[in-house]
Amino acid sequence: MTLSERDKKHLWHPLTQHKLYPDHLPIVRAKGVYLYDDKENRYIDGIASWYTCMYGHCNDKIASKIKQQIDELDQVVFSGFTHKAAIELSEKLIGILPDNQQKIFFSDNGSTSVDVAIKMALQYHYNNGEKRSKLIALEDAFHGDTFGAMSVSGLSVYNGPFEDFLLTIDRIDVPNKNNFEEVCIKFESLIASGKIAAFIYEPLVQGAAAMKMYEPDFLNKLLKIAKKYHVLTIADEVMTGFGKTGRNFASDYMSIKPDIICLSKSLTAGVAPMAITSCTMEVYNSFYDSDLKKGFFHGHTYSANPLACSAAIAGIDLLRSEGIQQNIKLITNRHLEFKSVMDNHPKVKSTRVLGVIFALDLDIEMKRYGKLRDKLYNFYMKNGVFLRPLGNTIYILPPFVISDSELKKVYSVIKQSLEVV
Repeated sequence: MTLSERDKKHLWHPLTQHKLYPDHLPIVRAKGVYLYDDKENRYIDGIASWYTCMYGHCNDKIASKIKQQIDELDQVVFSGFTHKAAIELSEKLIGILPDNQQKIFFSDNGSTSVDVAIKMALQYHYNNGEKRSKLIALEDAFHGDTFGAMSVSGLSVYNGPFEDFLLTIDRIDVPNKNNFEEVCIKFESLIASGKIAAFIYEPLVQGAAAMKMYEPDFLNKLLKIAKKYHVLTIADEVMTGFGKTGRNFASDYMSIKPDIICLSKSLTAGVAPMAITSCTMEVYNSFYDSDLKKGFFHGHTYSANPLACSAAIAGIDLLRSEGIQQNIKLITNRHLEFKSVMDNHPKVKSTRVLGVIFALDLDIEMKRYGKLRDKLYNFYMKNGVFLRPLGNTIYILPPFVISDSELKKVYSVIKQSLEVV
């Protein structure tokens, strides 16, 4: 039996209606920016495998760090024990996070990092003698698939069957120059009720909402309002974190820093599942008490797994290296050049760039998962580029190690697709 035939026997893939999409392409190896299938066709990974493998697949420096770690310590319970890799990671991570972040809490993935943040925010107020049971989130947000993360997400394509079971959330529109004053008025009105525990947001880029972008000044004003009313702010940097926006974190663009930050995806350079929820000392101190019940009783079996921590350490070292920083600038500049070309294309409605993130909207209505989107996807794969359009939005979020010629190929294939498909 082929790998494809064996796949169909037992596997259930994410985000898939198997009756409509029964076939899944076997990927047998990867290196750098390339994925290789079982027929040795290769594909430029134009989205870094959902924004994780930012330093390229099977990076030698990351692999070396993990190999060294696995000979020393593979896994240990993180309740009651600690280990060098977790300590070293905490020191390196605090060194690049916004200055107000002082404590880090481990979990398993982006969704759980958000669930941890929500629980921290709710219990923060509870421990301080207040009952604040509601949160504010943005329209079209996506924060993950677990119940807490789903509650603050706003894309019904994911949440539809579960909406009667979710937390109580108030929503505001994503701020822009046309609605900003109205959004601020609604935001402050909701917060002034005294029932809001936290405001959660994807800073500057809403990834699953087709790379929708908004301005730092607008977000900064909302954060100021939240701070005025002692409402905690939660930055979901699962997608935007670790250099993708041109700075270490999207939160670096704002003068008001979040109280809590959610991290995952490229945290471990695409090697292992791990997440971190960081917070300020003020948040942490609300749990620090002689009363046992005020502690944060949340834990994951693989919290701070030493192998994942070692991958994250190597990833941060690479992020801070001169080579990667120069590559981020190069990709950003190339994206801006491509944007100027595509802005004049008759089939393109709009374009946008932030750091290594490029997105264009086609001037046509399309379903998020539909036949035209599938035609685009298949065209890209046929031409050796892996991209996943979101409805009428085509976006690129490549590994930092992509070369100029590889990037030009991605641009060329996108331009061809507009003529052919």
